Amino acid sequence: MSWVWLPGLLLALLLLGALRRLRQARRLRQRMGGSLAELEAQIAELSRAEFESHVPLAQEPPPDSLMGRLLDTQRRLHRLESERRETVQRLQLAAGVFTHAREGIMITDATGLIVDVNEAFTRVTGYSRDELMGRSPRLLDSGRHPPEYYQRLWQDLQQQGQWQGEIWDRRKGGELFASLETISAVRNEQGQITHYISLMTDITALKEQAQRLEHIAHYDALTALPNRVLLADRLKHAMVMAPRHAGRIAIAYLDLDGFKEVNDEHGHDAGDRLLVELSTRMRQVLREGDTLARLGGDEFVVVLLDLPDEPTCDALLTRMLREIAQPFALDGVTVQVSGSLGVTFYPQVEEVDADQLLRQADQAMYQAKVSGKNRYHVFDIEEAAQVRGQLESVESLRLALERREFVLHYQPKVNLRTGKVIGAEALVRWQHPQRGLLAPGQFLPLIEDHPLICDLGHWVIEAALQQMSDWREQGLHLPVSVNVAARQLQQSDFVARVLAAIARHPGLYPQDLQLEVLETSALEDLVGVSRTMVEGRGGGLVFALDDFGTGYSSLTYLKRLPVAQLKIDQSFVRDMLDDADDLAILDGVIGLAAAFRREVIAEGVESTEHGAVLLQLGCELAQGYGIARPMPAAELPRWVDQWNPPLEWQGLQMVSRENLPLLRVYMDHRACVRAVARYLQGQREQAPQPLAATRLAEWLHSPTLDTPRIDALRQRHAEVLRQAEWLLQARERGEILTTAQIGPFLAAEAALGRALRAQLQSR
Repeated sequence: MSWVWLPGLLLALLLLGALRRLRQARRLRQRMGGSLAELEAQIAELSRAEFESHVPLAQEPPPDSLMGRLLDTQRRLHRLESERRETVQRLQLAAGVFTHAREGIMITDATGLIVDVNEAFTRVTGYSRDELMGRSPRLLDSGRHPPEYYQRLWQDLQQQGQWQGEIWDRRKGGELFASLETISAVRNEQGQITHYISLMTDITALKEQAQRLEHIAHYDALTALPNRVLLADRLKHAMVMAPRHAGRIAIAYLDLDGFKEVNDEHGHDAGDRLLVELSTRMRQVLREGDTLARLGGDEFVVVLLDLPDEPTCDALLTRMLREIAQPFALDGVTVQVSGSLGVTFYPQVEEVDADQLLRQADQAMYQAKVSGKNRYHVFDIEEAAQVRGQLESVESLRLALERREFVLHYQPKVNLRTGKVIGAEALVRWQHPQRGLLAPGQFLPLIEDHPLICDLGHWVIEAALQQMSDWREQGLHLPVSVNVAARQLQQSDFVARVLAAIARHPGLYPQDLQLEVLETSALEDLVGVSRTMVEGRGGGLVFALDDFGTGYSSLTYLKRLPVAQLKIDQSFVRDMLDDADDLAILDGVIGLAAAFRREVIAEGVESTEHGAVLLQLGCELAQGYGIARPMPAAELPRWVDQWNPPLEWQGLQMVSRENLPLLRVYMDHRACVRAVARYLQGQREQAPQPLAATRLAEWLHSPTLDTPRIDALRQRHAEVLRQAEWLLQARERGEILTTAQIGPFLAAEAALGRALRAQLQSR
């Protein structure tokens, strides 16, 4: 965010320059023996005829003669007048910038008392200029910074003449605000500090947005339980603290038995209420300090801390199963589920990480289900070691690399607005001799923390570079991105090896290869990853932060990582049509990328509608199955030639901030319509939420909206409600309706959708 300081620094330079010009003018007048007016009076006493004579001088008069002194005085006066005019112009410019700058500006004397502020400063702080004159800036103290913070600030000012940083201050009304500030010391000719200039930018809104995104990124939207990201953080912390305590840690993986039937028979709304109630019950069973997290769907993880012995753990697990099996009352209907628990313990004989513990608990949970459900199963480390097959061994992967059994498939990336193919992502596959083509999830986790991942990673880079060279010979110039493992990034010669590989392919440049780094990997070793990225960027390499949003922690991390692109995790994109929270996350991430001037691309575009919504949110770059599945390299050139973007994307503009709430309520309405259609056709038992009670209905009947276009929308919405009413009445009588019968309802909904999309594109 270095651009924030530019206007302020320019203003400071103008002010300092103007002060310097005034001092020079003052010294010149002193050397000449008086003020400008006095000198003019002296000249007036001389002979005007002699002084104003335009007769060319045959030679320069002696300096001590009257004419010599007059000529010297005239030159000095002209120079002084020129400098005076330049100084006045600079002062006028500085005054204009001071008055109209968007940054708050405060000037104090050497003792720290305020001598002037601009209008922006009064607007940010809430104090008038008169209220601030002669007061100390401590008037704005928020109390959030310790005394040592300000001591370091003044130390930097005295030693370096400048300080930059974030400060929390307090407005006149009492509310706190955050600002980015630059404070500069102004010195006179003797080097003494005469004034301080402070430049302030209010970043409170950015801080609040960061806090909201942080909460969304760490907690499940439905149950308010910690999500996968926060679970990983707490589990790693518990593992670090375990050696300091005598007890053990238990990790229990829970999957509900019979939950799918509840969803199918009573609807997703009932299923959601069951999950919320279940979360409340589970929290009451657990002890203070234990963690209950939701991974998604009906899967939960429990971390039990400081267990003195196994009987204590057994008792807790039994109580959990008993609470899960208690009936749930949902809108007058009683339903019942059970739970299958898989348990593993830490520490173990061999060192394991958090991901391995979760996989162990997951495998144990599967055994609990196979054994009859409604029970828990403890992971058997010795048994697991015995049943590992050849596929799970690192040696089999090493042999596969030597035998060239790995291949790359490529998934295109496109610009949704222009239709241009902007690149492709290289994705590794294992052409297993017995099992066929294997996806990376089936073998990469086995070598995540093994040196072999580095060998495979460098093979991927070499193969992608060779493929780019082959495509160029065919006339296809396409950048390619590859995924880089955390362990590979930690190699001291990583950047050198990549640049050397590119140099072996004439015609290719470093920017043709984009290196994608998982956000979670970057956060685990922020300093090391940042150092590698800086080194690589110096050589022309381009980095992207992959799966952005799954490991979100702080805006500071994003500032420190020199990445050119953010890839939004596909889970947010895939579910945005049915989940308003995912839509809100997308909007926040896209806005965050714009604020930090990072390019943004969305993964997981599975339909034309996904692309349309992304365009309306302002995200133009995307990839996903709705565009193209990963394909062998030989098929990509033909796909590029034949690719045409859907007509629905043409002409779509980014939704204005005023229309963004409408986009959200429209997505909510579409999800409700799909639920109604499933109910009418007998695909769900429980009646859905009435369409008249959706957020779209509330928005349409807002008293602040009263235009002919809104009236037309209300009429179309009323027609949808009318069509739905008699269909729902028929369904309540036990009828299962055909597609032809619900056709008018769907047609009315389609007409409403077209009108709403037109409204979204209005300005």
